[in-house]
Amino acid sequence: METTGLSLIDGAPSAEGTEAFRASDPARGVAVDPEFFTASADEVDRAAKLADEAFRTYGRTTAAERALFLRTLAEEIEMVRPDLMERGPIETGLPAGRIEAETGRTVAQLRLFADLVEEGSWVDARIDHADPSRTPVPKPDVRSMYRPLGPVAIFCASNFPVAFSVAGGDTASALAAGNPVVVVAHHAHPGTAEIVGWAVIRALRACRLPLGTFALLQGRGEDVGVPLVKHPAIRAVGFTGSRGGGLALARVAAGREVPIPVFAEMSSVNPVFVLPDALATRGESIAAGLHASVTLGVGQFCTNPGFVHLPAGAAADAFADRLAALARATTSAPMLTEAIRKNYRAGTQRWDSCATKVTSTDDPDGPGGQGAGVAVFRVRGADLLAGRVPNGEVFGPCTVLVEYDSRDELLALAESWEGQLTATIHGRDDEVAAHADLVQALERCAGRVLFGGFPTGVEVCHAMVHGGPFPSTSDGRSTSVGTRAILRFVRPVCWQNAPTELLPAELQEANPLGIRRLVDGVEIGRTS
Repeated sequence: METTGLSLIDGAPSAEGTEAFRASDPARGVAVDPEFFTASADEVDRAAKLADEAFRTYGRTTAAERALFLRTLAEEIEMVRPDLMERGPIETGLPAGRIEAETGRTVAQLRLFADLVEEGSWVDARIDHADPSRTPVPKPDVRSMYRPLGPVAIFCASNFPVAFSVAGGDTASALAAGNPVVVVAHHAHPGTAEIVGWAVIRALRACRLPLGTFALLQGRGEDVGVPLVKHPAIRAVGFTGSRGGGLALARVAAGREVPIPVFAEMSSVNPVFVLPDALATRGESIAAGLHASVTLGVGQFCTNPGFVHLPAGAAADAFADRLAALARATTSAPMLTEAIRKNYRAGTQRWDSCATKVTSTDDPDGPGGQGAGVAVFRVRGADLLAGRVPNGEVFGPCTVLVEYDSRDELLALAESWEGQLTATIHGRDDEVAAHADLVQALERCAGRVLFGGFPTGVEVCHAMVHGGPFPSTSDGRSTSVGTRAILRFVRPVCWQNAPTELLPAELQEANPLGIRRLVDGVEIGRTS
């Protein structure tokens, strides 16, 4: 399909913006048509106000109505899969197969949320019946459940042009909860965003829902996103991106006359800990798995392992040699944007100045000038603990081998890490059991602790936690993947002594929806 280059507001293209920009083809290093136009201040205001107006209707839709909408949206996105596979690689340099996989993940999570809201128990309905005879004070009838917050501002991620973009996890969970969304397209893949944006509009029309429930604004975050977050109609923010970007939005949201929550996934080095027996017996296979994880998506995943802790010695030497050989056999590939490529080069240069280089296949003259090779460095654990080397994220195919000399040093390293999305342990079951203190330390710093395997690849399911303590996310109590993500965009509301006809169906005495509820402190299962 042809793209308009315009924002989408109230179900139609909006053409007030005058500042033009183009996407870039990372593989060729050239700009691509068409021109896109940054949304104007008036367009931002109109999109937010329409979302606020739509909330009066969309926020009161039934679970069945929202489930139908989410499933319809999934079908609409499947219909534009060929368009996404054509446009996505041009704007991102990613292979068509990656775009296809992201599209499949997107429609799957929309259907997962549809199932969740249709079943209905997620609202955590609670009923405490009245007891007028209680002394010395009669007990009132009290009922509560989760209700949507209102319009949510969603920021598309640079590294997932479909799965963490216009109809990705943040949007799916916000819509599932009953919130309209105003989406800021990522300026690196605006055409891909527009294709999905039209799919959302078609789904709204098919389900006869207010068109103000969704808007897509084109332009950079500082030009469009900041005014949107400041708008009084916006009640929450979903963001996936850099720490600097996430913290900037959090400051804007906190500085409003009425502050709002920002759920930002920001940065993580996803430390890996290899115990002695695992290194001695499985070092070669662990090195192969690490290489595949580090280089997946040219290292542009939020879960790529950035630091790997190894016991010092001959086995660590062999591990480093094997990883270096695998890295040298890896072909350079384009990164998503010129800015990401420059930051990656700067990050590897910092490491080059203070650590032992195992290998670096980075090629400044690679595809489109944005090709990135694998970089592997080696440091002593004592230097990391003493702050003599950096410990921050290098976004790209770079990892650092950290050698520890003792169990005490291993534990100190684990306890030194700031909040992470993931942490991984490699060891025999009995070896891991003997390191219970290490496991406890990693539970404190990470949202997901893996026993074996590698952190890239986040399963979309009910139990998943893709979040973690600050600064991996702005709020470590939440997740941006899995059905728990819906809880970011709701708040508990309580009804006391309310007439039955005014109560939501979820709280009515007859339980017409047949959901699980907590009644007088006892969980009551489904009635059908």
